[in-house]
Amino acid sequence: MLENFYIPFAELKFHTILPMFIVIFGAVCTLAVNAFTLKFSRSLNVALCMLFIVVDLAFVLGLNKFDLGFFGTMRLDGIAILTQIIILIASLFFIILAISKQRYAEFQTPEFYTLYLFMTAGFQFMVSSDNLILILVGLEIASLSLCVLIAFNDENTGIEAAIKYFVMGVLASAFYALGAMFLYLATGNIEIHNIIAFIYQGDFNPPLLLIVGFIFMIGAIGFKISLVPFHTWMPDVYEGSNPVLAGYISIVPKIAGFAVAIRLFDVFIKSGIPWIEHLLYVLVVITITLPNIMAFMQKDVKRMLSFSSISHSGFALACILINTTQSQNAMYLYWFLFLITNVGSFSMLWLTRNKEKIWDCRYEHPYTKFQGLVRLHPMMAILFAIFMFSLAGIPPFAVFWGKMLAVSAAINTGYIWLAIIMMLNSAIAAYYYLKLIVFMFLKEPIIKPENADIYLENTSYSIKGVIGVAAVLCCLSIFMVQFLLDIASKYITNNVY
Repeated sequence: MLENFYIPFAELKFHTILPMFIVIFGAVCTLAVNAFTLKFSRSLNVALCMLFIVVDLAFVLGLNKFDLGFFGTMRLDGIAILTQIIILIASLFFIILAISKQRYAEFQTPEFYTLYLFMTAGFQFMVSSDNLILILVGLEIASLSLCVLIAFNDENTGIEAAIKYFVMGVLASAFYALGAMFLYLATGNIEIHNIIAFIYQGDFNPPLLLIVGFIFMIGAIGFKISLVPFHTWMPDVYEGSNPVLAGYISIVPKIAGFAVAIRLFDVFIKSGIPWIEHLLYVLVVITITLPNIMAFMQKDVKRMLSFSSISHSGFALACILINTTQSQNAMYLYWFLFLITNVGSFSMLWLTRNKEKIWDCRYEHPYTKFQGLVRLHPMMAILFAIFMFSLAGIPPFAVFWGKMLAVSAAINTGYIWLAIIMMLNSAIAAYYYLKLIVFMFLKEPIIKPENADIYLENTSYSIKGVIGVAAVLCCLSIFMVQFLLDIASKYITNNVY
């Protein structure tokens, strides 16, 4: 038995783990630099993080030159490569935002940057593993690092958000471990491709253990990608986190969860259990619809964006439910365009952040904060409006193309009612996105013009640069759609099962 256990590791190829090794090495180097320097330098730490992330991204972009397939417990295929690209691009954008005019406690902590790189490595490891146990290891590395980063916020809400994220993370891990255990008992395997091969056997009859394993896996992945009803932690964690980490949470953990969901749900959808597809269908519908209703009632823009991202997760899950090459291409295009828009939206919140809560005793970014913004800072209001139009799915801005392709994939595969529900919810969501635009453009400002600089207390060239790049890409997305689809199609066709 011991010899059989070590066989997969003998097949392990170094290039499959090198992307994670690069950022782990970067984390150790960052830790060493801070240990042997007398004075902490935020700019140096950000530069080191950017350097190792860029090197990692360059190597991941070249992975398609290697042989694709299964290498021991690691998986190198199109989904793994494409997901890592999105993770690294998002990580690069958000670490740049750490260079702000105001010096907040979390970004003045040397350990922040080490943990940030460990977190990135954990998510990469999670999407590159084919072994259920190693996926859990990657998930735990990333989740624990992110939990500590949230707690670095020097306000009480940061500790509260970190505790809530930790508790939900423990529940997700428990659900995942139980699901993996039942899958192993049902199939005798912990590698996903071996589980699929076992299910594809002609005489396979889905046992009760496989069904129980599926239910627990739904719960585990539901917590990570914030499916309803596993979404309750998300608005409070958003509220307690600074806008940089809130934006990161809206993108990176979810795309990592979707990568695992594509593989695991493919197992269950093709297992022959008739009600699984119906259960996923119901989850998609309520995840798209319920957060839209909750977003109506929010007084804070950041909480509104949290419910918005839950609804967008429902659109991505719909692409997984459809389970075709076209729908997977649509999902990755959708999430990349959503990445661009959310980077811009949360950068705007970060730019306007103040250490004192002037507009509301609880919320940092109430709608009233942006009231009459066009009269105080016209360009800021226009840029924020662009990102809101994009999230609302209004053409020709970025997210519209992702929604259009997701709806098209649903129609082409016969999910007509699902396509109708997706379009109706897009129309409903436009209300709370346009609500912010109404406050910015159609109401009188609360702040006097001579005090308008209060919106620029945290501004810096790096934040302005990120917002500018996001806005340009958001507006010119029509020229990127075919290019991004070609890239997604290239990687998706290189999947291995």
